[in-house]
Amino acid sequence: MALIVQKYGGTSVGSVERIQAVAQRVYQTVKAGNSLVVVVSAMGKTTDGLVKLANEISPNPNRREMDMLLSTGEQVTIALLSMALQELGQPAISMTGAQVGIVTEAEHSRARILHIETSRLNRHINAGKVVVVAGFQGISSTQEMEITTLGRGGSDTSAVALAAALQANFCEIYTDVPGILTTDPRLVPEAQLMDTITCNEMLELASLGAKVLHPRAVEIARNYGVPLVVRSSWTDDPGTWVISTKSKGRSLINLEIARPVDAVEFDTDQAKVALLRVPDKPGVAARLFGEIARQKVDVDLIIQSIHEGNSNDIAFTVTTPILNRAEAVAAAIAPALRSPSNPKSDEAEVMIENNIAKVSISGAGMIGRPGVAAKMFATLAEAGVNIQMISTSEVKVSCVVDAAECHRAVTALSKAFEIEAEENDAVTQGCGDTKRVFDNFSVSPRLPIFASPTPPVRGVALDLNQARLAIRQLPDKPGMAAKLFGLLAQHNISVDMIIQSQRCHVIEGIPRRDIAFTVSRIDGENAKQLLTQVATEVGWGEVVLDSAIAKVSIVGTGMVGQPGVAAKMFEALAQQQINIQMIATSEIKISCVVAQDQGVKALQAIHSAFGLAGTEKFVVPV
Repeated sequence: MALIVQKYGGTSVGSVERIQAVAQRVYQTVKAGNSLVVVVSAMGKTTDGLVKLANEISPNPNRREMDMLLSTGEQVTIALLSMALQELGQPAISMTGAQVGIVTEAEHSRARILHIETSRLNRHINAGKVVVVAGFQGISSTQEMEITTLGRGGSDTSAVALAAALQANFCEIYTDVPGILTTDPRLVPEAQLMDTITCNEMLELASLGAKVLHPRAVEIARNYGVPLVVRSSWTDDPGTWVISTKSKGRSLINLEIARPVDAVEFDTDQAKVALLRVPDKPGVAARLFGEIARQKVDVDLIIQSIHEGNSNDIAFTVTTPILNRAEAVAAAIAPALRSPSNPKSDEAEVMIENNIAKVSISGAGMIGRPGVAAKMFATLAEAGVNIQMISTSEVKVSCVVDAAECHRAVTALSKAFEIEAEENDAVTQGCGDTKRVFDNFSVSPRLPIFASPTPPVRGVALDLNQARLAIRQLPDKPGMAAKLFGLLAQHNISVDMIIQSQRCHVIEGIPRRDIAFTVSRIDGENAKQLLTQVATEVGWGEVVLDSAIAKVSIVGTGMVGQPGVAAKMFEALAQQQINIQMIATSEIKISCVVAQDQGVKALQAIHSAFGLAGTEKFVVPV
């Protein structure tokens, strides 16, 4: 007999008929010999209706009262579903988040789960009852008895957290699509269903706007090794399994706020190639990385900064043994990128930098926590380490630094994030090698190149809800990134992509670079005002906001060791005459910022280029 947690979203319980259909599915699962906990969302558009009512009363309603209001939506659903089960002869009991023992932070509208007191829940399960739980909500503490909500996607988070706390055999997420698709079927009806996907891939896709699973739910599944499957509410199809590694025995106390960083990684076997002042027009990145792919040069990080005038910079890192080949490719293609009228100009200048290292922090707990990256930058600043390049993803932040400063950087980061190695030389002896400092052991962080035909790209995502901020002429010295992102973190503004330009200007004896980053569009104006207020005080230049952008990304663990993946993505955009405004990469993700009105076309072109379309068209139910 298995213990299963099932979660049903708002569309799955959007009417009495759908609630009765869910009750039938639950009843059949129990009859097959399983114990069941069911987590449900509010019916259909109930939450939207409650928000509208609140806004009719107040343009800025109190967050505590909003939690009190919004938590009522799920209470309607749990009572109705329990009644439907009882009508089928199945013992069932409805319970709110507070009654089931979901204890959270005292943060209204965005609380994180601290722990779950499962004794009452287990009593009902052992008595043969189906426990129907209100998702999206909890209680701040048994003393304060404050109702809290978990924010968007909170029912997913509730379900996976309950599965972790109960050590359930697996957790099923029922939704209006048949599983996890290669992209949004509303934009690409031929999107293909995946049988399996790794937690890391799903984390990236979920954080990029794929709405099938919330990133916090995937984070919990990853941290606690919860087997997770996404299935359709309307069929009996097997759905998509989200594969996580076996749990490392992580404590269930402080479930969502435990240490966010699991490892510090470093790689001293790196060199940087930069092309400065390349034309800012479609096709440039495609030509460069197309030739790099043809020469079988494997690239690690890629960044393209914001434009300056009619040009911008593209930089990438490679391993030291193939630097000469990478330099030759860049030098050969540079003349072709220059203006035909002035081929001897300083456009497309190739700059090579040896003796660099990449230091990274990684962990699924970084999601939605702006203070983590800021803490990394502050730690490096305090250690006197200057940052040359920055690359971010949902599970990793990487910085390129001078190789001579690598040991100091790793030691400082390991101490700051309380990462200990069994032997000190796991930290200190990194020259010419790649190591990962975990709790009590070190291993290579490089993902394996699978012998089986693993598709290099598993999914494509589009995020139309971002804005880009750029700060011109930021002083190029330790501590600047720490000040900038520390200030944003203090105001709870999360940053996504971060790009530091390679071009340096010396103004009044101070070297300066531009830095650009993306934030949620709703935070854009607030972030601009905040940074503009302190710009003069700290010596920054102009702060520029652009809200008319889109971010399109590809994700896949199979792209490691595949030089042509980036080139294929860039070529797909070039063929549609879509200009790339920014590029940022991690080991399993490549993201490009394009104009907002070209976002959907970019998604469709990239999805097609990687052959991800299937023969069946998926229609999402209304």
